[in-house]
Amino acid sequence: MDITSTTSTNTRRSFLKKITFAGVSLTSGLSPISLASENAFRHIPPKKGLVILFQGDSITDGNRGRNDDPNHIMGHGYAFSVASRVGADFPDKNLLFFNRGISGNTVADLALRWQTDTLDLQPDVLSILIGINDSYAAIGQKPGITIDKFESIYRMLLTQTKEKFPDVIFVLCSPFVLPLKKVKEQWIRWHEDVLARQKVVEKLANEYQAVLVNFQPVFDQAVKRAPLDYWIWDGIHPTVPGHELMAREWIRQVSQRLTFLKKYEK
Repeated sequence: MDITSTTSTNTRRSFLKKITFAGVSLTSGLSPISLASENAFRHIPPKKGLVILFQGDSITDGNRGRNDDPNHIMGHGYAFSVASRVGADFPDKNLLFFNRGISGNTVADLALRWQTDTLDLQPDVLSILIGINDSYAAIGQKPGITIDKFESIYRMLLTQTKEKFPDVIFVLCSPFVLPLKKVKEQWIRWHEDVLARQKVVEKLANEYQAVLVNFQPVFDQAVKRAPLDYWIWDGIHPTVPGHELMAREWIRQVSQRLTFLKKYEK
């Protein structure tokens, strides 16, 4: 798809209007549209080293700032942990980190803001964690994205990005879930839907030669050492230790492509 073509852009927007739905937020009453308006700042420092962009929903968002204040710009989750650790240990590489996660987003919401929040930032490394809100809509029987649509929209975003930045490194993170609170009440449905989306992410990772970060087994192993809610307090959103597990796994997997990260291997 030619992402610079006016005709194809209009067609894509028309398509997205048909498949998108009013945003369902797991952590906020604000819709993705209103949150996107808060994300209007577009100051982009001159490019020096690698641009590493984290994209996704509330788990990535981490209550990040919506302005240029560097004290809060990466939020308070795994994206912050990765950026703080790697940035501090490799200042000579002039790495530039962005967080554009927005609470409540589905894959269709990503598509609606892909140009401004992804392509305009010219990522060298693009990390995506999306899918739990798509599952949330499916379990809640709200108008949402089927597994097939989830795959087709996700693939469209990857294709657009690859066409514009052929050397981009994709880091595709699988959604995850644990049986706690409301999730536990409909655990079979949650498990089946999230599992299906995990398989889509794995398929796309293979197709686009991406780094796959599968968080589910990380948490499945972690619950053998401490209770479920020590790691993920509501079955969906990680705690501080949970985010640290995610950061460690992200670095471990991405070190396959960014070999300087092998410094962290034991």
